[in-house]
Amino acid sequence: MNQKDIIDRVAKETGWSLADSKTAVQAVSSIIAAALAKGTAVRSSLGTFSLSKRGARTGRNPRTGAPVKIRASKSIRFKLAKPIKDKLNKR
Repeated sequence: MNQKDIIDRVAKETGWSLADSKTAVQAVSSIIAAALAKGTAVRSSLGTFSLSKRGARTGRNPRTGAPVKIRASKSIRFKLAKPIKDKLNKR
């Protein structure tokens, strides 16, 4: 399922226009991104989005074996909510 599919489903479920549904989906995405950029975890009925930090480290170029410096980075982690996890695993 991609963003267009989500927008179509939101429009169908809510009766909103495609333009309004697109605005709503984009607003939710930007709200989550802004909160994560501030370092705030976002909890919803789907689960929890949180920021993960990786420290700088030294890796290896697989082709040459030469050491490569890898910069510190941030990424998003997502932990699925228990009711959804249970539904997927039919508990």
